[in-house]
Amino acid sequence: MLPFKTLIVPDKKSAIPVYLQIANKFVTLISEGTLKPGSALPSTREMASLLQLHRKTIVAAYEELFVQDWIETIPRKGVLVSQHLPDIKPRIFKANKKRSAYGLATGFSLPDNILNSSFRINASGHRLIINDGFPDIRIAPVDLLVKEYRRLCHRPAVQRLAIYGEQAGSMNLRKELVRFLADTRGIDCQPSNMLMSRGAQMSLFIAAGIILRPGATVIVAEPNYHLADQIFQQYGAKLVKVPVDHNGIDVDMIEKICKKKKPDLLYIIPHHHHPTTVTLGGDRRMKLLQLIRQYNLAVIEDDYDYDFHYSSSPILPLASADHGGNVIYIGSLTKTLSPSMRFGYMIAAENFINEAIRLRRMINIRGDDLMEEALATLFHDGSMQRHLKKSVKLYHQRRDYLCALLKKELGDVVSFEVPQGGMAIWVKFNKKYSLPAISRKASQKGLYISDGSAYNIGSVNQNAIRMGF
Repeated sequence: MLPFKTLIVPDKKSAIPVYLQIANKFVTLISEGTLKPGSALPSTREMASLLQLHRKTIVAAYEELFVQDWIETIPRKGVLVSQHLPDIKPRIFKANKKRSAYGLATGFSLPDNILNSSFRINASGHRLIINDGFPDIRIAPVDLLVKEYRRLCHRPAVQRLAIYGEQAGSMNLRKELVRFLADTRGIDCQPSNMLMSRGAQMSLFIAAGIILRPGATVIVAEPNYHLADQIFQQYGAKLVKVPVDHNGIDVDMIEKICKKKKPDLLYIIPHHHHPTTVTLGGDRRMKLLQLIRQYNLAVIEDDYDYDFHYSSSPILPLASADHGGNVIYIGSLTKTLSPSMRFGYMIAAENFINEAIRLRRMINIRGDDLMEEALATLFHDGSMQRHLKKSVKLYHQRRDYLCALLKKELGDVVSFEVPQGGMAIWVKFNKKYSLPAISRKASQKGLYISDGSAYNIGSVNQNAIRMGF
């Protein structure tokens, strides 16, 4: 409800009767668009209380507005601004629509936009969408999660939990994840080494914010996860790009860079690299760990979909080896549940986590403690582990099905390697078939497909996209 008490201030010393002053003010509010057609007005009793006037004065004002067709009374709805306003001159309501206070900002300058806006998916008007590789929410244990959430809401201690939760996230969830990560990834850590976040993207933003300063250098793969590149650039860092082949990032080139000048950060996705889906080979992994120790190299290891592996036993993360506390491990539970369920975590040395907690408070004072507690229960009773097994089996079948379709229907148009895991295939199109042109023509037929621009940052035109299955 609008603050009528401050919008309508009658002057009792004026020669104009108070009820007419009120009616005239309402006409102004309606004419300027502050009150829209169909808007509900307070009752005469409520308005009298707000303006501290006798109710008869408000009744007289409303009657004046009613006679002039500015308002109407509808049974069971009350008093509303008329849908058919009187035509008054020189101001006509529709022709003189009130200008919003939020037009273009003019009082301050904005930085150059480094974000690649063309990557935003505009699905309106499309019947089908080929996306980047998202989990199937239809098989996620959402009902179990919501049921546990509701159960927690009825516990006597829930109020204290909801108000005084842990700064690093639910202790129960961190304990469960410590056990889960030890069993599945061989990571040896404690709850004090873990910070929960609203998705892996937030963890990455926080970690980079602690390490980087303007002018810093970050080694990244080419191509690379585009939003990571943008985070580093947002902090004023310079990207040093290292190529990726079928065996992962070129570790020999990383060594050459370190010999010339130690970078401030190495960002790497060794398991199902984004976007190409390749996995870092065992020999390169061992050499990279040696370089991390030798140069005391700060590393962010992004392991966004480790749990989805199909072909053989997955390699262990860098974080599971002896890295001298230099590897900041970032993971996500969003890929296990749903894109809209933002559960991420960061694992690092305890002093780094303490800094991360302080920085996260500036972005998000706290997480969703109740939902994290509910998720902890699903890990504790094995529901999440059973869901993962079911998902891996289903996504494995879908991967094989999509690969077979691509070979059968588009064998002379595209090339790809069958990914060992993850939720997408890195599909390269024949150079004579332009992805932007394909994207435009597909859109006309109701199919959204990326034009590949997100992966063309720099000099290399990939002419390739991720096709989620």
